[in-house]
Amino acid sequence: MNPVSAPDFFIVGHAKCGTTALYQMLRAHPQIFMPDLKEPHFFARGSNERAERAGPSRRIPNTLEQYLALFAAAAPSQLVGEASTTYLRSPAAAGRIAELRPDARIIAILREPASFLRSLHLQLLQSGIETEPDLAAALELEPQRRGEVADDRGSFWQQALLYSEHVRYVEQLRRYHEHFGEDRVLVLIYEDFRSDNERMVRRVLSFLEVDEQVGLERTDANPTVRVRASRASGIVQAVTLGRGPQSRAAKAAVKIVTPRRLRHGAVRTLTRTLVRRKPPPADDLFMGELRERFRSEVIAASEYLGRDLVSLWGYDEPQP
Repeated sequence: MNPVSAPDFFIVGHAKCGTTALYQMLRAHPQIFMPDLKEPHFFARGSNERAERAGPSRRIPNTLEQYLALFAAAAPSQLVGEASTTYLRSPAAAGRIAELRPDARIIAILREPASFLRSLHLQLLQSGIETEPDLAAALELEPQRRGEVADDRGSFWQQALLYSEHVRYVEQLRRYHEHFGEDRVLVLIYEDFRSDNERMVRRVLSFLEVDEQVGLERTDANPTVRVRASRASGIVQAVTLGRGPQSRAAKAAVKIVTPRRLRHGAVRTLTRTLVRRKPPPADDLFMGELRERFRSEVIAASEYLGRDLVSLWGYDEPQP
């Protein structure tokens, strides 16, 4: 392993917390190189799981050589980074990153738990990873799903369905502090990133020790959507991601009616018009229940970071 060839910094998550926007903004900086592939998830997947998915046609790297090849185009003078939203919740990713690059810099973004989990649930539904459309019911499935993961019957992505594990903020941050020290871990708050984007991005640039005066256009990426029609969603996923008879039939139909150069645009249009739409307003009563459920996590994170997240996130107010 050659530490020099590995990334200099890692954006470690979570999903739906501004990681995509930050990735897109940073890769526009001339002193920074980030690969076209966002979220290689290399350090969150075990070697056995990578081996099971190995294959020359896959974009996701399965070997260290494939992973390091993502950064081959970086100029010698550029700082190299990558962003994977699974690294923060992964129990093993921090240690694996430290083995390869012990002097790496880490950027973590935290979001108010209730709104975060609601957005995450909608994204997992849209991507087909989640099958339970009701978040409350999905939370009730956690004991069963946790057993499947523990018995190695759950896939890498099934671990994402353990919603409560996503908001163990102190436990997650402590892993990175233990491996990299406090000076090499920058913790951002999503709400700050949204409300004062320019200041937060300059803080990141200062942390990375690159030119802070470079103008970077704000990006609002990966908006929260809901699944409008599960059948249509299944068809779109079959065309773009799936395998098997349904996938082959769907892809064949698209090829018949759509020229090659227009296929990707057709899929995007189908997804936008038939599958996705803006989510309905959050249920205040349920959101209050979520805040009560995760109040202790917010209090612990406030004490750990020395910042009053309880007030910032509204956990000091009576819940409906």
